[in-house]
Amino acid sequence: MSVGDVVYAAYERRLARSLDRDSLPRHVGVMLDGNRRWAKLRGKDSRTGHQAGADNIAGFLGWCEDLGVEVVTLWLLSTDNLSRPERELAPLLQIIETAVADLAESGRWRINPVGALDLLPDGTATGLRDSGARTALVSGMTVNVAVGYGGRQEITDAVRALLAARAEAGATLAEVAATLTAEDIATHLYTSGQPDPDLVIRTSGEQRLSGFMLWQSAHSEFYFCEAYWPDFRRVDFLRALRSYADRHRRFGG
Repeated sequence: MSVGDVVYAAYERRLARSLDRDSLPRHVGVMLDGNRRWAKLRGKDSRTGHQAGADNIAGFLGWCEDLGVEVVTLWLLSTDNLSRPERELAPLLQIIETAVADLAESGRWRINPVGALDLLPDGTATGLRDSGARTALVSGMTVNVAVGYGGRQEITDAVRALLAARAEAGATLAEVAATLTAEDIATHLYTSGQPDPDLVIRTSGEQRLSGFMLWQSAHSEFYFCEAYWPDFRRVDFLRALRSYADRHRRFGG
């Protein structure tokens, strides 16, 4: 081990010890961005970058688990990504299916697929649902895997489900409009019943939400990291948590 490695390890331990465990987020959302740019920088194809990103997921979940995070939402594929050329989309979907299946196989976490699964190829949607079903009784951390996900799509689906439920109960459109509340819509979101994300992390240096958890992130804290997702290290995560803990959350006040 080099001197640099020793210094780095000591810094990481000191950073971990400095965190106030009572000030850590319950729910962390992550935009796993930069896989393709990571690959391009190394003269590799996009599939190599996506695989490198997938290989970093289990370690990240372990870091979250060690620190008592209750829910993690991983944005793996947006609805916009579904319009990519088939030669790029097909291997990406295969990598995602395999990564999610491996997470389920570990038996450590409750896998919860979120997104417009009906927009995905049948095999992908079935695989994701199977991973969710296999871990339904797991008592560990909940891991939302957002595949075919878009914030606008989620809100649209929530309103559609709400209207369908009210119509089935015999309510008229006028009655629904007269009594509709934000809570009514929230109960039909993909993450219904879960706490909203306290912290949202985006890697790769991009500083925008791109539609990620539009509804749920109204009071979230955001942390933008320069590292591409395959290079995202535990120390980067600890820095994000330190930044989060140092902020005074106002919740709109």
